Amino acid sequence: MVRVSLETQRESLTGYALLHKLDLVDVVADEGVSASIPLADRPGGARLLDLVQDCPAQHVIAMKLDRLFRDAADALTQTRAWDRTGVAMHLIDVGGQTINTSTAMGRMFLTMMAGFAELERGLARERTRDALQYKKRQGLVYNHTPLGYVRDGDELHPDIGEQVLIARIMDWRRGGISYGGIAKRLNAEGITGKQGGAFHASTIHKIVGNDIHHGDR
Repeated sequence: MVRVSLETQRESLTGYALLHKLDLVDVVADEGVSASIPLADRPGGARLLDLVQDCPAQHVIAMKLDRLFRDAADALTQTRAWDRTGVAMHLIDVGGQTINTSTAMGRMFLTMMAGFAELERGLARERTRDALQYKKRQGLVYNHTPLGYVRDGDELHPDIGEQVLIARIMDWRRGGISYGGIAKRLNAEGITGKQGGAFHASTIHKIVGNDIHHGDR
């Protein structure tokens, strides 16, 4: 896979602005920050929103939709807000084409792109979930070795001592003891977790909720 460098992207953005006679106010980059984080919660994203609000900039130019937004709702909500204040978004790398949301056609294509991007993310999550469930059912390693099992190559095998501990945790939980209460009991007995650390309510919650302990393998 060929990765386009940040410098090349800057050149493309600058060239697009020059071609369309747009005065470039700033080039904002969120280097090493995932686009899965909402735009306003990223340093560069917050900077961009400030520029649009305070400058006020009238155009936002980006290489691709996924450089800005985490999901369809985030994309459509923000671009609609920009539309109301007369701010157009330009996407300059859309399969060799460009999109400009200042036009009705551009807004329609943006809506379609956001929807399809969300669909693809959903399908990817489903594939990951299905693969995880398959590995659990087959007794294969799927992540860190869970409490109650030992790893043998790519396979998981029950650890008798830890299985007894799992049974105690499940019994306590069925008896109505809270996750935090179970953690306190185990810590009081000096029992440690898989990696040797103390138990916490979140740890117990994950153990109880892991379907590998419910006969679904």
